[in-house]
Amino acid sequence: MSTHSLYTGRFAPSPSGALHFGSLVAALGSYLQARASRGLWRVRIEDIDPPREIPGAADTILRQLADYGLHWDGQVWYQSQRREAYLDVLAELKRRGLSYYCHCSRARIQALGGRYDGHCSELDLPAEHAAIRLRQTRPVMSFRDGLRGEIRADPALAREDFIIRRRDGLFAYNLAVVVDDAAQGITEVVRGADLIEPTVRQLALYRQLGYKEPAYIHLPLALTSSGMKLSKQNHAPVLPGGDPRPTLLAALRFLNQPVAQGWRDLTLESMLDLAIEHWSLSAVPLSSCAIEPVTGPAPFSKNAG
Repeated sequence: MSTHSLYTGRFAPSPSGALHFGSLVAALGSYLQARASRGLWRVRIEDIDPPREIPGAADTILRQLADYGLHWDGQVWYQSQRREAYLDVLAELKRRGLSYYCHCSRARIQALGGRYDGHCSELDLPAEHAAIRLRQTRPVMSFRDGLRGEIRADPALAREDFIIRRRDGLFAYNLAVVVDDAAQGITEVVRGADLIEPTVRQLALYRQLGYKEPAYIHLPLALTSSGMKLSKQNHAPVLPGGDPRPTLLAALRFLNQPVAQGWRDLTLESMLDLAIEHWSLSAVPLSSCAIEPVTGPAPFSKNAG
């Protein structure tokens, strides 16, 4: 595990499609926070869920970031190349009695109201066809968000023994993100407000593993006119090609950053330099809001080459 003391942020998209305006807001916010802190900004591709991934999406995401002037430090990490690290942590948790095999079906848990009740925790079940759950011994009931202040967790969520490896053998998001953020020395995670809920689970895993916890900032979400989060799943338009400056200005305005009239005539590099110089986290709104549709090429589909 890394012991970096320098500010280190990151952007960690999944390759389930190209970036859209909501993705840009998250990437830009994390980038500006890192650069304004004179720190590093990492990029990690979270490609641990092959059924949801689209061929070529990872390369497209990296090209989009570069096109928008969001240049990262060091090598891009790919979670698909981190299997041994995740297996090592799973073995450690098993050895310490902090995990167990669970055979409960999704239907059973839904019948309980959506929260797992610890049914398998003392049954010593076999590994075949089983998920692995973290034995929750250090529940996190609240955490401090750098933008929103103290956030209190749903007690049932905080105490739940959550899945760290799925029944199908794939590694769970909460496991992979904690192992990788710790290994990369991430000191602050800046991401969308849709990921507030998993934060208490991730902090619990940090504490069980004895890793140093990062700080957290959860940015407002860009919504459709109907109030839905812009996402790849609801076919949000991908970032437009061509001149990136108008869309970048729109993202800065969405984050309520000071944008002067003459900025539209600046080069991309000068625009980003000024955005870093004038970055104000305290100006970022707490509430998510709808945006005007962003036009661009058709979104990725599962049939894309």
